[in-house]
Amino acid sequence: MTIISWTLGVILIISNLLLILLVLLHRGRGGGLSDLFGGGFSSSLGGSSLAERNLDRFTIAIGLIWTASVIGLGLVLSA
Repeated sequence: MTIISWTLGVILIISNLLLILLVLLHRGRGGGLSDLFGGGFSSSLGGSSLAERNLDRFTIAIGLIWTASVIGLGLVLSA
């Protein structure tokens, strides 16, 4: 394995863990599995706050990094 594949593997592992953490930090919107575990009691008081919007943006960014590292690792290992 080359340095590139090791680096992409480490990025993939870190982004996996961050993505799991960020998804768990999101507040349940209701109607899904969050209701099963008691998340249905939350009420929205006029939309999302700045922290929730930043959490959404950060989750999307980490998801894009994860996707790019999966594609990059696939290309490196197939060559």
